[in-house]
Amino acid sequence: MALADRAPPPLNPRSGFAPRRVGILGGSFNPAHEGHRQISLAALGRLGLDEVWWLVSPQNPLKPVAGMAPIDRRLADARAVARHPLIRVTDIETRLGTRYTADTLVKLVRAFPRTRFVWLMGADNLTQIARWERWTQIFHAVAIAVFNRPTYCFRALSGMAARRFARRRLAAAAAGSLARKTPPAWVFLFTRLNPISATAIRARRSGRRQGRT
Repeated sequence: MALADRAPPPLNPRSGFAPRRVGILGGSFNPAHEGHRQISLAALGRLGLDEVWWLVSPQNPLKPVAGMAPIDRRLADARAVARHPLIRVTDIETRLGTRYTADTLVKLVRAFPRTRFVWLMGADNLTQIARWERWTQIFHAVAIAVFNRPTYCFRALSGMAARRFARRRLAAAAAGSLARKTPPAWVFLFTRLNPISATAIRARRSGRRQGRT
């Protein structure tokens, strides 16, 4: 069965037969938290998206295997946190058999030719995206929306990726048209988001477990 047949997002009644606009929030989700949910809700509103997909990665190449919860647990936790009919938690990356974001996006675009994808990420990821495998291909594959995170704004906007694609940056006021733009196209949005991180949650959980021993 084809990927598109196994995971067919139904057409939004508001959009008729127009191309769907789907935001992609990728990551380990180890664990998922309210920050993920808030960035997704902000994307739905500011970018005029039909859905947001959480791509729960089997293993981030830049993160250690140690401490990574099993993917089934991360998927279950993510579904419990999402709590929204327009946020879809998926293991598509596992089924695609891809390891790098660049490869995942190429296959998604091919599998869903009538969908306009927008890659969603925090400013912290923009600061280090140049470390990602074939990172420039990501900018050429889909539009990108970057959401501010505390302390990362200056570094993100002065970093290699922002400078490389400076001429392709949209004004925040034009964010609603981002999904219709031909890549490379990106926008930086200043939004009040939850500063919590998965690292902080894991540290807190670890402290509680140690306290019980």
